[in-house]
Amino acid sequence: MKYQRKTIPQSQIEKAAEDAHEVNRAYCRALGDHSQPPWSEAPKWQRESAVAGVTGIVRHPDLTPEESHENWCLNKREAGWRYGEDKDPEEKTHPCLVEYEELPAAQRAKDALFGATVRGVLGL
Repeated sequence: MKYQRKTIPQSQIEKAAEDAHEVNRAYCRALGDHSQPPWSEAPKWQRESAVAGVTGIVRHPDLTPEESHENWCLNKREAGWRYGEDKDPEEKTHPCLVEYEELPAAQRAKDALFGATVRGVLGL
C-alpha cells in the first residue's frame, strides 16, 4: 500500500510520543515491570527517544517493528549507549541493544504496540 506523506506538526508528534510511551508503560506494568515512569516524569533522553521513534514512523509509515528497533538501536549507539544486562542511564547500558530476533517476545510486542499507537493516534 502506498501512503501519501502527511505533514504532522511537531506538537502532534510529541503528543503521539507521549501516548505511545504511556501505552508501553501500561503494557510493562501488566508484565510486572514498574520501571517506566509516567511521561511527565520521564527523563529527557527517554522522551527524546520516543519522539525519534514517532518521527521515524511519520517519515516511513510502513516501518516494521523490526526496522523501528534497528533505528532505536542506531540512535542509542550514536548517543553512546551499549549493550548491558541492566538498563542503566548513567552507564548508558541497555539489555535491548541486540538484534531484533534476539529480543524476548514481550519486547518485540512492545515495539509493535508503539508503532500501532503512533499510527492510530496520527491516522497514518
